[in-house]
Amino acid sequence: MRTIDWRNDRIVLIDQTLLPGTVKVIHVDTVDELIDSIKRLAVRGAPALGVAGALGVALAAKNGDDVREQAEKISKARPTAVNLSWGVSKVLAKLDQGTEAMIEEAKHILEDDIRRNADLGRRGAQWLIDRLGPRINVQTHCNAGALACVEWGTALGVVRALQERDAIGHVYLDETRPLLQGARLTAWELQQMGIDHTVVVDSAGPTVLARGLADAVIVGADRIAANGDVVNKIGTYPLALAAHRAGIPFLVAAPESTIDPDTPDGARVEIEIRDAAEILGEHTPDGSKALNYAFDVTPADLVTAIVTDERIINGKPLG
Repeated sequence: MRTIDWRNDRIVLIDQTLLPGTVKVIHVDTVDELIDSIKRLAVRGAPALGVAGALGVALAAKNGDDVREQAEKISKARPTAVNLSWGVSKVLAKLDQGTEAMIEEAKHILEDDIRRNADLGRRGAQWLIDRLGPRINVQTHCNAGALACVEWGTALGVVRALQERDAIGHVYLDETRPLLQGARLTAWELQQMGIDHTVVVDSAGPTVLARGLADAVIVGADRIAANGDVVNKIGTYPLALAAHRAGIPFLVAAPESTIDPDTPDGARVEIEIRDAAEILGEHTPDGSKALNYAFDVTPADLVTAIVTDERIINGKPLG
């Protein structure tokens, strides 16, 4: 089942807020419905958001909306994830060619996502096997699997490719607070794949590495700056520090579309701050405040390599 698709001139997507208990497909008929799905994380993950942005512009054109106005609204729905605005701009560039051309471009982006992430996964798996041998235990954070893309996955796409070669051992995954994308989504995907896995609380992630339980860390990215800084789900930076201390590879898996050459470094990226209510509740005294960052920045010098659908990047800046 595809995470997001175009069927009968409308968008269909899996509502990820209901997983793992319920697999429900949403039919999206308007741009406002799509933006709501993006904001509440019914659809999420950098590559999937790129496809959502592309399909959203196509939907606006099909509905006879003001395409430029709607495209701007879609781009602003998740400002940190560069793929969203990338997908929007790719289809918006076809505006002068008419609605059918825009729909075809969006469908091409959707199909191409599958191929590109499969290429990425196999390239990353070979890179790890060449350095670590035929049996590899990994740690990951958040969800960068099929649910974050159309079908294949980025960080979990590498794990999937390792499984194809009988090279995956055990996967340790962080629960990923406050919305538990690791515990809910990554664990569910690994279970579907039949891969042994263990969920750990976020604060225990570095300890897994310090104790030598994992041979490598593999994560996705929401944006990669021109200097190689990586913006990803909050909690990624501590894993990078721990991997550096443990002397193990820290591999970032992301399509080329996640690299943002117009952003010089991670400090220039707008980091989303989510609703404080997500972490304040019955266990917190009334009047307490919360700082609920959605993402953090891992400096380029902590990244061993970046694997994309086209290349392995070991040096910085990206160029």
